[in-house]
Amino acid sequence: MENYKNKLGNLADKLKQERPKTPIQEVMPVKAEPVPNEPEVQFNNRIPKGLLKRLKTFGLEYDESLKDINIQALELYLSHKAKPEQTIKNAE
Repeated sequence: MENYKNKLGNLADKLKQERPKTPIQEVMPVKAEPVPNEPEVQFNNRIPKGLLKRLKTFGLEYDESLKDINIQALELYLSHKAKPEQTIKNAE
């Protein structure tokens, strides 16, 4: 029984003296690939106020700018709606 008490006493002293080593993990956000260097043009349109609030909230949560969100949304929309032949002709 005495040996057990010594082991517990030593353990408590050891825990008090040594700080626990906590692993540190570095978190890096994943960014979408930037669009190739194309000249940029201005694009203005009106949208419902509620939609703008949702866009801004989404941008804050996921650390994305409104510009990036708009580009991704338009690219996705066109990839689903446009026919493959139209996309190729417009690119040329």
